Amino acid sequence: MFSKINYFLPLLFYCLLLPSTLASEEIKLLTYNTHGLPKIFTGDDPGKRFPLIAKEINRYQISLLQEDFAHHELLLNNLKEGSSAERGNESQFTFCPFCSGSGLTTISNLEKDWELEFYSEAFNTCSGWLGKLNDCFASKGFQLIRVKSPSGKQFFILNTHLDAGRHDSDRKVRENQLNQISTKVKQKLIDEALILAGDLNLKWNDAQDRSLLENFKNDLDLSDPIDGIQVERGWPVIDYIFYRNGEEISFEVLESGQDLNFQTEEGHLSDHPALYLKLKIN
Repeated sequence: MFSKINYFLPLLFYCLLLPSTLASEEIKLLTYNTHGLPKIFTGDDPGKRFPLIAKEINRYQISLLQEDFAHHELLLNNLKEGSSAERGNESQFTFCPFCSGSGLTTISNLEKDWELEFYSEAFNTCSGWLGKLNDCFASKGFQLIRVKSPSGKQFFILNTHLDAGRHDSDRKVRENQLNQISTKVKQKLIDEALILAGDLNLKWNDAQDRSLLENFKNDLDLSDPIDGIQVERGWPVIDYIFYRNGEEISFEVLESGQDLNFQTEEGHLSDHPALYLKLKIN
């Protein structure tokens, strides 16, 4: 009798724990515009900044980077062992020696039993070759990542960087780029959970930009857990992290805000804030 009890009690204890283990998992995500233009344009020392950026990135499971243009190898050389990096789309203008790809990079520090599948797409439009912040020299776009957790839960992450500039033509291009993202999400992600983040270059305090942003959020049913934290710390609000629940997966926000470790006594490591989101995946 006692031998049977001794056998079944550990089994019962294991079975009781198993559902709770599989019921929820957590992920901590960063979005960061690294200000990674060539040194001649940055006005500071990227060679000093990027190793420090990599050191802070090492604390995150997923890091969504923008403007990772000229110092990518320096970034890679300072990531911890086991990190993986996936760059976004390449330049659409192979004839242009001064042109670049999207500048998007996703860094993963997830355990090996997580699965990641990447899709990249360049935007169909841009504004500015000589003037209007010269956006066309970079083939901006978005990365769409399918994530599968160890327990089999599937959701998606989208990393993007929209056109900059304050002209009407710049805003029209941003609207087209948002529509391109919305179309792809609706095609590929029917009833799927989604985290969408990046430098949208949509100013929160600009009425026209704000209208584009709200329409985009409503179109994809996105929630904003950051809610203007940048304003409290003196940053212009153009970087965002949004999310939505899926039919089978829901997110619970555990933490969100600005990571103040991305700075030294000399100042911030970029001209953008480092925003983060920690989620429980149910």
